[in-house]
Amino acid sequence: MRFYTFSISKITIVTFLFLSIISVFFISARFNSTNINPIPVLLNVSTVCKVKEAGIKDTLVVYVPSEELANQIADKLCLNDVVGRQFGEVEVFWGYKLSDSIEFLGKGFADLILAKENIVEAFMVESTYNYQAVLGYPSYRAFFISLKEKPRLDKAYFLDKRIGLLEYPTSRSGHILPKAQLKKLDLNIENLDVRYANSHDALRALLASGEVDLISSYWKEDDQERFSHNYVTPISDNISGSKWYLKMEQRNTDLYCAVQKTLLSLAQQQMSSYFHQAEKYLVCGDNGSLLEMSDEQ
Repeated sequence: MRFYTFSISKITIVTFLFLSIISVFFISARFNSTNINPIPVLLNVSTVCKVKEAGIKDTLVVYVPSEELANQIADKLCLNDVVGRQFGEVEVFWGYKLSDSIEFLGKGFADLILAKENIVEAFMVESTYNYQAVLGYPSYRAFFISLKEKPRLDKAYFLDKRIGLLEYPTSRSGHILPKAQLKKLDLNIENLDVRYANSHDALRALLASGEVDLISSYWKEDDQERFSHNYVTPISDNISGSKWYLKMEQRNTDLYCAVQKTLLSLAQQQMSSYFHQAEKYLVCGDNGSLLEMSDEQ
């Protein structure tokens, strides 16, 4: 009996080691395959514009969280003279999932990316790939906003309410924080009447038309024209705004200043005054060169 037990154990160990070797082989083959594209394949989630007809083959790779922003930034970058001297095309990817942002940032696929500061810090990409902040948006707070009453943070209040949220799981004020608040109140989101919208403006349209009873968003200056500030309830402290990061493996200051100028122009064209408050992290001179802080003073 003892000999039989020992034999079975020995066979089991040998089988396990054999399968382990096979697994390592296939994993190694997969990651060393020359057919793998270094940039993840995202179908129908990128827009490309040609900067020059021929010559330069380098591509400026950009990642943003929405298709609308992707088209806006692509058009502007392709018209920039500095970008035209250094790249043959601009390809802007967009994605609504946190995993997409992590893929482009954590592996250094993007030359320019709009990302949350906490993700940048978590993956230490500032030191690994030398990503540098170019432009940042100000901090804000998240609120439940209603049309005819001040929302209450108690379980019974939400049971018969139509709630408007953003469909993008990376939005803190429109998705992450309200869901966390509802969970804190011991509410199952699946049992609530939740209507999803694809933008903060669309959320406000739902509220103004009476299609929902309340929404979760940030409070902006022109909201007081349609809604009452008495009917908002905060659900967060200050939230740090997103930032634009440029990968600077070389000290390409011309590109840094060209990108900063483009992003500032884009921010000023947005309807919301929130984006008009964009903050520069390094100062560029009139000739497109970086200035030290002491030079600016």
